[in-house]
Amino acid sequence: MQARMEQIQRAVTRHQAMVSDLLNRGLHAVQAAAQLVTHCIEQGRCVYLFGNGGSASDAQHIAGELVGRFYFNRRALRAVALTTDTAILTAVGNDFSFDDIFSRQVEALVSPGDLVWAFSTSGTSKNVLKAVELAKEKNARVLAFTGRENTPLQALSDVCVCAADPSSARAQEIHQLAYHIICELVEQDCCPS
Repeated sequence: MQARMEQIQRAVTRHQAMVSDLLNRGLHAVQAAAQLVTHCIEQGRCVYLFGNGGSASDAQHIAGELVGRFYFNRRALRAVALTTDTAILTAVGNDFSFDDIFSRQVEALVSPGDLVWAFSTSGTSKNVLKAVELAKEKNARVLAFTGRENTPLQALSDVCVCAADPSSARAQEIHQLAYHIICELVEQDCCPS
C-alpha cells in the first residue's frame, strides 16, 4: 500500500514540475501556436491534425473543440483529424504502408496555407514525419507537439510545443493543458463575442 502511494505521489509531483516548466519556459510556444492556428483559420484555411495512439485521440479531441465549441456557441472552425477514417487508415496501411497513413491524406487534402498539427511524443514517428515533410513541400505550416527536445519533428516545425519527459503519459498531460489553452485563445480571436 505504501509503495502505491509513493508511486502516485511521484506521478503527481512530476506532473506539477512539468506544469511549472510550461509556465517558466513554454508560454511563448503556446502563444505562438495559438497565433499559428488563428492565422490559418482567419485566412479561410484548414487545420489538419494527426498522431498515433493517445496522440490520435488528442488530434480528434482538438478537432472536436474547433469544429464544435470550446467555451461558447460560435461558428464552426475548419479542422479535420486525419486519425478517424478507418477505411482510409486500413486501406493505406494494407495497400501501401503504415508509414503512409497520414501522408496519403496530406497528399489528397492539404493545400498551401493550411496548417498541419502533428503529434509525436518521441518526435520520431515515421508516419508523422513523412506527412509533415510532404505538408512542407505543399507550403503548409507545421505545428508540432512533442515529448522530447531536439527531435526531427521539432526541426521540421514552424512552432513546437515540447513537454519533455521520458514518459509519454506525462508529456500528453501537458499537451492537453497546452491545447486547451490554444483552443480557448483561438476561439476568442476567431469568434469574438
